[in-house]
Amino acid sequence: MTRLRRDAARDDLIVLALAAIGVLLYVAAALQLSDSGYPLDDAWIHQTYARNLAEHGEWAFVPGQPSSASTAPLYSLLLAGAYLLDTSHFAWTFVLGALSLSAAGWIGARLAGYLWPGVSGARLWTGVLIVLSWHLAWAAASGMETMLFATLALALIWTTWADAAAQHDLSQRRAALWGARAGAVSAALTLTRPEGVALMALAVLLRVAAAVGRGGWRSPVLAWMGGLVLAWALICVPVAALNWQLSGTPLPDTAAAKQAEYAPIGEQWSLPGRYGRMIVPLLAGHLPLALPGLLVGCASVARRARQDRRALIYALPLLWAALHTSAYALRLPASYQHGRYVMPVIPALLIFGVGGTLALVQRGRRSAAGRVLSRSLALALLLVTGGFWIIGARQYGADVRIINTEMVAAARWVRANLAEDDLLAVHDIGAVGYFAPRPILDLAGLVSPEIVPLFRDGEAIMRLMCARGAVYLMVMPDQRPVPPDDPRLGGAPIFVTGAPYAPAAGGGNMAIYRLAWPAGCAW
Repeated sequence: MTRLRRDAARDDLIVLALAAIGVLLYVAAALQLSDSGYPLDDAWIHQTYARNLAEHGEWAFVPGQPSSASTAPLYSLLLAGAYLLDTSHFAWTFVLGALSLSAAGWIGARLAGYLWPGVSGARLWTGVLIVLSWHLAWAAASGMETMLFATLALALIWTTWADAAAQHDLSQRRAALWGARAGAVSAALTLTRPEGVALMALAVLLRVAAAVGRGGWRSPVLAWMGGLVLAWALICVPVAALNWQLSGTPLPDTAAAKQAEYAPIGEQWSLPGRYGRMIVPLLAGHLPLALPGLLVGCASVARRARQDRRALIYALPLLWAALHTSAYALRLPASYQHGRYVMPVIPALLIFGVGGTLALVQRGRRSAAGRVLSRSLALALLLVTGGFWIIGARQYGADVRIINTEMVAAARWVRANLAEDDLLAVHDIGAVGYFAPRPILDLAGLVSPEIVPLFRDGEAIMRLMCARGAVYLMVMPDQRPVPPDDPRLGGAPIFVTGAPYAPAAGGGNMAIYRLAWPAGCAW
């Protein structure tokens, strides 16, 4: 084994160890405050789909009712392994998260090698700061697809860069095969979150833009594009067809439901305000200190692209980060849960920011002032990364505690006290679906898409609930479709969690009402 390979293997082990320690630290923080769990109710949706797939062979949230409410079918499929092997879903999920996090560090390190070939330490430190990013450690332990999506995005960028670098040495056949590899990664990315198709389209556009004007480019690039599109279509079209069969749309039901739910936010905020909502949560960490290095990276890519058009391909991570953030700012400006929808862009930014910071340190050696400033910046970046890594563990534990004491506690009460055949109207369906499977009317529209057009009309929601024969309503205060004194709620709730943690965080307690409908639903 050459020294270079030994160094790479050593770096990979360091990244893997830090990723595993990070996930264990976050899980331990949750255990200290409450119990094992997930910091989002949506994580229980994935677990419910995975369990029903393994135990019943159904792609369904409610057994016997096929649906397409999993935004990340690939992730749900991977989780099904825990139930097929009859092992702890917590252990399986956290191991999958740790592996996704370490893979992001490994791939990020290799991308840094492409981008910063002359900067010592860029590979290792990029991988280390990716896995020590508290947002990403939180995502890895969240039970959600966020970390897997971020890792697959890096994998697609890596295959695109590697294929572009070898373009002139490829036959048409090999170019098509390599394109098929990129297409398979693109398909996995799309099936992890549908907006992954944007990165695939951007990769194709940059491959073409980087090659235009160079002799003999058309055959290998077109063969690569053909292989990519064919492989992507072979994998994704059957899934889109299944979604169409289940819900009349090629996308999961969650896409329309989430956009409709947050449309009022888009109307209340200006365009700069919506961008701010998406970006500000990511600034609670080390990204601000990586900004000078990020600017150095942008300047480096621009300079290389002026000298050689092929270097345009190195702008792919930055352009995708901007496009991904813009898509959410325009269509789904939901900044909750620490900006989890835009967390996947963090590794793409760190590829530039970490190497750029180290490049500043190298340049700063030329003067005393430069040495002080650049090394202070690098040291501050490391210290802030470590500090937020610890703070993030405490935040993760607090998030898990809220879900356990609100959604999970209410779901366990439902299982113990309510008849299984009584229809339950509920907004947060994840824990209920996992712990208390039963017929539900999903007020968030994920498995009940007919509710989506009624989001802004509480009376229409009440009429639908009555027409469907809903017996109980399970909601938090801000999810209740009518005021608390509405007689159709049947008076005081029959159950309230009463835990202090959600109110302390600015929310409210989960409550369950025994509904009282007038005869014939007439009011």
